[in-house]
Amino acid sequence: MERMKKLFAPVDMTQGRPGKQIVAFMIPMLLGNIAQQLYNTVDSIIVGKFVGDNALAAVGSAGPIVNLLLVLFVGISVGVGIMVSQYFGAKQRKELSKTIGCSLTLTLIATGFLMAITPFVTMPLLRLLNTPKSIIGWCNSYLMILFMGIIGCAFYNILGGILRGLGDSVSALLYLLVATVINMVLDYVFVAYFKMGVSGVALATVIAQLISALLSLRKLYKMKDVFDMERRYFAPEKKYVMMLIRLGLPSGITQAILSLSMIVVQSLTNSFGEMFIAANVIVMRVDGFAMMPAFSFGSAMTTYSGQNIGAKRMDRVSQGAKEGTLVAVAVSAFITLLILLSGRHLMAIFTDTDALVELSFSMMKILAVGYIAMEVTQCLSGVMRGAGDTMTPMWISIVTTVLIRVPLAYGIAYFTRSEEAPRGDSACIFISLLLSWLIGALITFLFYRLGHWKKKMVV
Repeated sequence: MERMKKLFAPVDMTQGRPGKQIVAFMIPMLLGNIAQQLYNTVDSIIVGKFVGDNALAAVGSAGPIVNLLLVLFVGISVGVGIMVSQYFGAKQRKELSKTIGCSLTLTLIATGFLMAITPFVTMPLLRLLNTPKSIIGWCNSYLMILFMGIIGCAFYNILGGILRGLGDSVSALLYLLVATVINMVLDYVFVAYFKMGVSGVALATVIAQLISALLSLRKLYKMKDVFDMERRYFAPEKKYVMMLIRLGLPSGITQAILSLSMIVVQSLTNSFGEMFIAANVIVMRVDGFAMMPAFSFGSAMTTYSGQNIGAKRMDRVSQGAKEGTLVAVAVSAFITLLILLSGRHLMAIFTDTDALVELSFSMMKILAVGYIAMEVTQCLSGVMRGAGDTMTPMWISIVTTVLIRVPLAYGIAYFTRSEEAPRGDSACIFISLLLSWLIGALITFLFYRLGHWKKKMVV
């Protein structure tokens, strides 16, 4: 019983072997990210199998808009995660309590704002994307249901960020696994049994995310030995609001710009037709799993860096950055190899169309080596964010995505036009993405070595 309590308790990462602690903290996060990815993957599989390839394309085309409209929560989540980890590492209970209360209040305000604007922006955005008429209605229905029930998704992400900042990645994993199982069951019931199509997939996701948010809130309420969740701490104070904005805004802006660039690229993707749109959805679903180690190690490095900087242990930060990145690269290389060896079988999970399987796998092979580069980018960016430097990763993301990826995608498409391919080679979508990843890893490494991030600490 005592061991079980320890498993679900906050973890002080300022003691012990850095590499071992990072990996131990990362594993539940990796499993959680895999479960999170299952939300989208199961949606795609069930829609593709029971409704058809066009419905699969509809769910995929809605993705960039979902990401764009979630930027508010991305900013709050990143900011609160950094503050929580540093205050927890510095053992400052009052500041920790105020940070958590303020972040929950801001999340509630942001949720209300998003629910209010969604009905007015989804269809114009879909038209801007040149979404084919055959799927635009499905896309709109999917988005409307998701954002009318956005409160569950918003609070789960914020509460999960708080739990991870406290060093508790196991609780966040448990609640996400529960929600994932619920999502799978409801997906099948709503789509296969009640024939609700893409609307059923969206409704299943909303219900599952709301349950995960309620479980996370219950867990936080019981952690009275770590911080205080009292009414007086929920009133936003200028100091904490401004700090959340300073730390979270760059990540929110980054996500917004990345989402806008994805929308621009999605417009190019849509120009290649429904078959390529569906192939892009399949590749991105498998890509989501391949990227999981990178995101998991990056988040783990943020918490590790934040706690140790809060405790003024810079020696441990440097050691952890080195050990964590090396392990991350090894893990990513192994997963990439598995994807290449079993790629066709993975693609066939989503569709019974042989041509679509082959097209998807040919695109997937282009991205393969890029996953190792992404490990370097995410790990070292995580260290910088944990220190409080969210600006440097922001600029790197903007440069690699807006100034490199988008022009490359359209440039390759333009210069590869022919009679057989009047709009150019569709591989431009993935070649441009690979090159942006490789350049991003190099730039991130250089800025990490410069060390300016060490001067940005909150505490």
